[in-house]
Amino acid sequence: MNALLVDDSRLARTELRHLLRSFPEVQIVGEARHAGEARALLLQTQPDLLFLDIHMPGETGFELLASLEKAPHVVFTTAYDEYALRAFEVNALDYLLKPIQENRLAAALAKAQAKVAGAATAARGAASALEEPALPPLTEQDQVFVKDGEQCWFVRLADIRLFEINGSYTQVYFDQHRPLIPRTLQHLEQRLDARVFFRANRQQIINLKWVERIEPWFSNSLKIHLRGGPAVEVSRQQSVRFREMLSL
Repeated sequence: MNALLVDDSRLARTELRHLLRSFPEVQIVGEARHAGEARALLLQTQPDLLFLDIHMPGETGFELLASLEKAPHVVFTTAYDEYALRAFEVNALDYLLKPIQENRLAAALAKAQAKVAGAATAARGAASALEEPALPPLTEQDQVFVKDGEQCWFVRLADIRLFEINGSYTQVYFDQHRPLIPRTLQHLEQRLDARVFFRANRQQIINLKWVERIEPWFSNSLKIHLRGGPAVEVSRQQSVRFREMLSL
């Protein structure tokens, strides 16, 4: 696995690099002191794994992740324990408290190896699937079948205002309902009309026709309020794309 270390402390990066010498399956492809350096190295090295500090000058580790359209697997490394819940809400593999213990690092790397191996298997399956006919794209007037447990709906896509990741499922927002479906946002994005459904960030796709108002947000990003709720924070990268798409 290729790994990128992101921490403003040179000592912390040196200690982690020293610990990783015991794991020959990990190759360190770079180090960054802050989010700006990390963003450039992520594009350059395309690592499998990101060891990420939370408190850094400028952007936090969470803000860095929110700005990325596609992120590697993440292991947070921090001296603070109060962010653990938020870390797992953004699908972090693990949360290691400094000073990092070798047994905890080994457990995190085992999770990462399993994820990387699974992704490789999925990629091979996707390559085989290219020979199969793709599902046709859907328009906003199409109706889709949604099932959650014993409940079923037949709902127009135009009536769905939001798709949102919830664990390993996607939550669908329409009327007062919030069913969960076993689909990824990537799968949905491929089938939905990009002129109507916009990928706001790693966690959410919004229906542009349900936008009630837009306000400027942190770091030149946007916050979009949908009719009937909720408000959605658009990542910085997607905020740029949103302005380009919808400006005259």
